[in-house]
Amino acid sequence: MIVSRFAPSTTGQAHPGTLLSALLVWLDARAAGGRAVLRLEDVDPVRCRPAWAEDLQTALAWLGLDWDAVVVQSAQRAAHEAALDRLAAAGRLYPCRCSRADRAGGRRAPDGGWAYDNRCRDRPLGDWRTSDEPIRVRLDDDRVALVDEGGLDLSQTPAFDMGDPIVVRRDRALAYQLVVVVDDAAIGVTRIVRGRDIAPSTATQIALQRLLELPTPRYRHHLLLLEPSGPASTAASTLGPEAKLAKLHGSVGFPALRARYSGAELCGVLAAGVGLVDDPAPIAPRDLIARFDWKRVARDDRVATWTDRLVIAPRGAAAM
Repeated sequence: MIVSRFAPSTTGQAHPGTLLSALLVWLDARAAGGRAVLRLEDVDPVRCRPAWAEDLQTALAWLGLDWDAVVVQSAQRAAHEAALDRLAAAGRLYPCRCSRADRAGGRRAPDGGWAYDNRCRDRPLGDWRTSDEPIRVRLDDDRVALVDEGGLDLSQTPAFDMGDPIVVRRDRALAYQLVVVVDDAAIGVTRIVRGRDIAPSTATQIALQRLLELPTPRYRHHLLLLEPSGPASTAASTLGPEAKLAKLHGSVGFPALRARYSGAELCGVLAAGVGLVDDPAPIAPRDLIARFDWKRVARDDRVATWTDRLVIAPRGAAAM
């Protein structure tokens, strides 16, 4: 049986991009008769808040999504630490003294940031629990060859292209790349559907799966909702190629959406906006299951604009 998961970080209110991703994950799993798990990723002590976790669950239920299980990531700390102990015993962990400024001007990584050049690999590590420096894991210098189900080439040599990842931050929080791999295996995830902004991390996660002898799920990365991010003079109705766009994040929060739409109404807008249906009429997610097909889902990112309603359009199209 397919086991999939929707794994939002609890760092802010649900917004249209959050809800679209949840809808696609849920439909993909339900259409295949599989399990859909909600995992609340809350291990960042600086950015995560319990109130955001509650907001996310309320928003997903309002949209019409249900889950076979709900997992809180911070409750899995013992499993995360056990994985770190395994990596330490294998001689894979090392302390890193480098700052972001030390990486600037080097190689560009596939995610657009600066790749880490692994310069601290030979530094000895005592106990990772008591180190006052970030901890990295030494990956194998092997190439990971993978094309996801949507045809996106995810192949990398992650140790070179991205650099060895941090697994324990300076503030002793455990880092995303490690905990997501451990949690996916613990849930029994066989399939990961997520936005393509996470795609550059996939090869690193596979490399960590191999070090920890964990299974590798199948992957599919979907389109993103973008929004104009230039100056205020950039009209929302002008979405030509020159418009500066960024991933839609917190500019349209759940309270504004709920004040304007019912859950079924927003579901219809989201489904029509990405091509699942032709008409943005109100529809419940369960009524989309029988007709769900990735061939109908737009492959290219869409632009979302908001005045008193949500408009989703292809890049270069004018919002009506």
